[in-house]
Amino acid sequence: MNAKTRLGWIRLYEQLGDAGLVCRRCGISRPTLRKWWRRYQAEGIVGLEERSRRPRRPAGRKIFAEQETLILELRRSRQLGIKQLRNELLRDHGLRLSLDTLHRVLAKHGEHRLKRPRLVRKGTKRYSRPVPGDRVQMDVCKIAPALYQYTAIDDCSRWKVMGLYPRRSATSTLSFLDRLLEEMPFPIQRIQTDRGLEFFAEAVQRRLMTWGIKFRPTKPRSPHLNGKVERTQRADLEEFWATADPKSVDLRQRLDEWQHFWNWHRPHTALGGRSPIDRVCELTAITPSAEAVDAAYDPAKERIRVASYVTDKTLARVK
Repeated sequence: MNAKTRLGWIRLYEQLGDAGLVCRRCGISRPTLRKWWRRYQAEGIVGLEERSRRPRRPAGRKIFAEQETLILELRRSRQLGIKQLRNELLRDHGLRLSLDTLHRVLAKHGEHRLKRPRLVRKGTKRYSRPVPGDRVQMDVCKIAPALYQYTAIDDCSRWKVMGLYPRRSATSTLSFLDRLLEEMPFPIQRIQTDRGLEFFAEAVQRRLMTWGIKFRPTKPRSPHLNGKVERTQRADLEEFWATADPKSVDLRQRLDEWQHFWNWHRPHTALGGRSPIDRVCELTAITPSAEAVDAAYDPAKERIRVASYVTDKTLARVK
């Protein structure tokens, strides 16, 4: 509607003096007639022109120029995915942004598509153990000369424990197992590893038997069976080690902070956007106690394993 039509309403109201009759004839509401009548009285015919409905005060912006620059720098320099960007901004910069907000910033600058090859998943069947501690996957990753990262992650809750050692050896494995048992907030039933020699030392297996923990190595050339620890080590390399100096004096402190962030604050897609501690608390009622785990452990069914898969299978049949 234009100003001429609104002037017709005003002229008719001046002539009849009956607002209800004017509204019925013109098909408008009383508040509409009052609005334009008041504008006409205050400003004349000029007041009947349509005005901009743009807010007088713009809504508070979520993203400012310096934050956009930070997001684009992280994207271009480290090729972080959108969820990794969200985690990085929260962990290192205290900036909590939604995935939609980050996508808008990236799309605005044409950076919403990563220029790196997509990883091909081997197989499509995914599984998760029913309770925390049912199966803990463990592996070792070389970070730098004389610097190895031991990693253990719970299959159900994604709770993670990490440690740094100068060598991948039985001694380092025993030390890490002590830390693992201390920092896992639930009893461990099984530990699953690849066939690295550091895990097959008799001292390591005897220690697990003493604790009533089952040792379950995977088949050779099957890293997908230990997929959760493989993926979490890749996340460590992309999100933590990309910003850490292996020669830093406070390296272990920073690694502990990263582990705390992972377990208590980092949202995980596999957990529906929740953190591992949320999952642990959710399943507290059905998580078996240490006494129940000890009672279910049968030492007669356990034996010392050997690293050679063929030899190990032969010994299993002999037993």
